[in-house]
Amino acid sequence: MTAIAWKSKIILFKIEETYGTDPTPTGAANAMLMTNVSYSPMVGNSVSRDLEFSYLAAQGKIPAGLRVQLKGRVELVPSGTAGTAPAWGPLVRCCRWGETIVADTSVTYSPVSEDMESGTLWFWIGGTKQIVTGIRGDVDLKVDAQGIPYLEFTLTGLYSDPAEVARATPTLTGFKKPKVATKANTPIFKINDVSLIMRSFALNMSNQVTPRLLVGADEIIISDGAETASARVQAVPLTTFNPFSLAKAETEVEAVLQHGTVAGSIATLTLGQCQIDLMGDYQQQDNILEWTLPLIPLPSSGNDQWSLALT
Repeated sequence: MTAIAWKSKIILFKIEETYGTDPTPTGAANAMLMTNVSYSPMVGNSVSRDLEFSYLAAQGKIPAGLRVQLKGRVELVPSGTAGTAPAWGPLVRCCRWGETIVADTSVTYSPVSEDMESGTLWFWIGGTKQIVTGIRGDVDLKVDAQGIPYLEFTLTGLYSDPAEVARATPTLTGFKKPKVATKANTPIFKINDVSLIMRSFALNMSNQVTPRLLVGADEIIISDGAETASARVQAVPLTTFNPFSLAKAETEVEAVLQHGTVAGSIATLTLGQCQIDLMGDYQQQDNILEWTLPLIPLPSSGNDQWSLALT
């Protein structure tokens, strides 16, 4: 009996034209390069019949509410060509991100509140393939100093039975080599137009992903979403930047983070108007005072509380 290698995974993902209908991804066009992958091929509930026997014994259960969950992350790297969407674009599009492409110039992502897209996953491990349609999910954007910036996903889709199927051949050339977050590679981090020394930053979509499995309907929906963000920065004199007064006054401020310096490989995250929430405990690293700044991205006219521009 041949063992199945854990590192034999192949991940294909493609946006659906019709919800729940397999768009037939290919290894050449739709392969995904991910890290830290975990995969739950059968998630759901076990329904007990609660039978009254005349003796003590276990009883069988009925599987219900079946779905599939994939967790993993991709490196936050643009395509290398301005105006060309990144290979990981389909993953974020099914997580409440809208995509706007300006040819030869930019690809910009921003939140959406309706007409949310969905995707289909083809997942192989060894020769075992599972097709998962109707996928929607949640994503976090994370940037840590001296680390690779990542997009971290939790994706949920509709269950289908796995089967032994010939493996696809993935093409992964669309995924470009990342650069770690450093002073040189990440030249801009500002809050309220004040440049700050940053240790870490995270933007959490906080999507509420809900399996809506009813009579006459099988769908994974995003029923709610309210972004949060957080930055850990080196403290400065309050005459330079005073997060306490800004938080107390509920002042709306802009936060900007740019990673990358070469055209085609620049990612700029902008929180156009955000509120600094109540600050927690003081932190220190290397005996240097650091602040953790909780940020609440706020909309202006709607679906504009943040944007990620790839240029």
